[in-house]
Amino acid sequence: MAENHQGLAPYRRIAAQIKGRIERGELRPGDRIPSVREIERTEGVSTATATRVAAVLRAEGYAESIPGVGTIVSAPRKQTTGPDRLSMLRAGGSGFRSGERTEILCSALVPAAESIAAALGVREGEDVVQRQRVYRDDQGVVALSTSWLPGELAESAPELLSVEPLPKMTFGLVEERTGRRVVRRRDVVAIRPVPEDVAETLGVPVGTAALTMTNCYWDQNGAATEYAIDFLGTGRELSAEYELD
Repeated sequence: MAENHQGLAPYRRIAAQIKGRIERGELRPGDRIPSVREIERTEGVSTATATRVAAVLRAEGYAESIPGVGTIVSAPRKQTTGPDRLSMLRAGGSGFRSGERTEILCSALVPAAESIAAALGVREGEDVVQRQRVYRDDQGVVALSTSWLPGELAESAPELLSVEPLPKMTFGLVEERTGRRVVRRRDVVAIRPVPEDVAETLGVPVGTAALTMTNCYWDQNGAATEYAIDFLGTGRELSAEYELD
């Protein structure tokens, strides 16, 4: 089925098409991506628009520029965060980088602990959806991610309680079923001791210091839709690159 990129700005539409080719394996690490001139000719866009395509691909970790060679497909970045996955999903991708896969370890309604209740704006002890999954690539564990969502969302999207991966991830499923679109997020990077329920998956002793990222997402009405904590695998990095124009 052809991907639908309608509504995106032209440069993002073209970038999404190229990312789709990368994710499907049609373009592999080291392959050249279409040049500015090729994009101008085949897409009928301006030089400025064509130039921004490569910038998007570089910023999202899909490509790198090599002097004398051009812009080529890069190897997957070491780490992919929840915000990265949301950006890839909205750009028309799957939410996964090439070679990544996920396994849902558990999914259930659980009583909200104090910290979870505060993050989601619900009462302590109220049922919330808890989903825990591990992301892997050819280098091993990328991250063990645990997320909590308001329990009421399971009424509209019972798949949230399934131990199967969600085709549109939690972000896309919640938006599709409820109209609650994520419009704001907060990211917190911290070093935390690895708890017992995470240590075995990461392959480290309990209490080992690990890099973590905590994310909270809010919808267009200012209500929290998801709270998540990722424990990164050994040797993983967090990086960010931004366009400043």
